[in-house]
Amino acid sequence: MSTRKVVLVTGVSSGIGRATALRFAEAGCRVYGTVRDLAKAQAIAGVTLIEMDVRNEDSIERSILNIMKQDGRLDVLVNSAGVTLLGATEETSIFEAQTLFDTNLFGLLRTIQAVLPHMRQQRSGRIVNVSSVLGFLPAPYMGLYAASKHAVEGLSETLDHEVRPFGVRVALVEPSFTKTNLDLNAPQAASKISAYERERDVVSLAIQKNVQKAPAPDAVAATIVRAALGDWKMRHTPKGEASLLAKLRRFMPAGPVDRGLRKTFGLN
Repeated sequence: MSTRKVVLVTGVSSGIGRATALRFAEAGCRVYGTVRDLAKAQAIAGVTLIEMDVRNEDSIERSILNIMKQDGRLDVLVNSAGVTLLGATEETSIFEAQTLFDTNLFGLLRTIQAVLPHMRQQRSGRIVNVSSVLGFLPAPYMGLYAASKHAVEGLSETLDHEVRPFGVRVALVEPSFTKTNLDLNAPQAASKISAYERERDVVSLAIQKNVQKAPAPDAVAATIVRAALGDWKMRHTPKGEASLLAKLRRFMPAGPVDRGLRKTFGLN
């Protein structure tokens, strides 16, 4: 029987997920990557693409069972699939918030619940949830996205305590701005309130500038692979801005952190 690690990465159509799947393949792992539409997906060297929608439980169950039939085990789950949304909290409809959470939190939860019975049975496994620095920091005009990532952090820390007796551990990866199409083409809340227009536009421009000068997803992908295959620790921040922000949040007084954050987003 092969000793290669069997890895499932969600959301590999582009960005961090795609770079991560490729990194695992280069590390010699047996890699499955999920896409929502196989017909439109671009092949990734060394990665088996499977059609799966994290918003659909039946789709997830079919995919996990197929992996188990093929390989008999699943060693690593990377929850990378995600969506974003730009808009004031007051502007964001309940439907938009529910749609975002359906992918970023409940999609993650559905996939974890489908994988855990197999990991518990084999008495081993690693679950890596891709969060964000917005899992521990606020973000003006990205309130629901930040809320979803804060929720992912709370879920991950709690889950790790629950599954340790079965040889399963959970880890978080918290990137900062990364040059991906997800961030460059962030959708906006549909209902606009004119009172927020000036600051919303300023923040949107600041985000675009930060993303344009941000590093490609490769460093985040490398961090995810280390979180999955290396010694366990809960939080992993890619080198550079993400690691700096984590230290500032932990050690700096709240006032300077608040001012620095507003400056990053172009706010006075």
